[in-house]
Amino acid sequence: MTPKKLDLKKFMDKIKLAEKGHQLDLSLGEDLSIAIMNLISLEEHMLFNGNKTGKVKYFEMLNEIREMRKTLLKEIIKDPEGEVWCTSKHLLATSMRLFEVGTKYQTKGETTKAYDMFKKSFDLYNLFWALNLGMVSDVGATLADAREEKSLPLKKSDIFGKINGVIGKILDCCRE
Repeated sequence: MTPKKLDLKKFMDKIKLAEKGHQLDLSLGEDLSIAIMNLISLEEHMLFNGNKTGKVKYFEMLNEIREMRKTLLKEIIKDPEGEVWCTSKHLLATSMRLFEVGTKYQTKGETTKAYDMFKKSFDLYNLFWALNLGMVSDVGATLADAREEKSLPLKKSDIFGKINGVIGKILDCCRE
């Protein structure tokens, strides 16, 4: 077996293992990740409340919420390398904020902008999972191999398409 085929096989084996739920209960993980997104939003609101009112109690609540968020994030991010922890937090925060921007555009009747925000939100959410399931380097290697072999006409944005396809097979909040 060539090294490229071996890498692809290893990647597909990871997907199959994750689909069977052996690595992580992903429906639980999905719910937890959405809760963490909301905790990040609460941290932001406590910051603004504290600054707008001048009341220290909001900064104290911010700290309590932050500690809770850190504890819960450890349930998903087991052994972060480099800046995976911070990157993960920002991916969730950005995904949540883009979702909220999308809903505001939708309320204003600007559906094209709303759908663009929803797509970006979804892409970043899936990137969070690809990163934390250890698939980002595998997806990147698979894409690099495909480009090298010229088997796929890939554009820069295709990394999200590949990740969304893989994560879509793994994450299914309706599966119990």
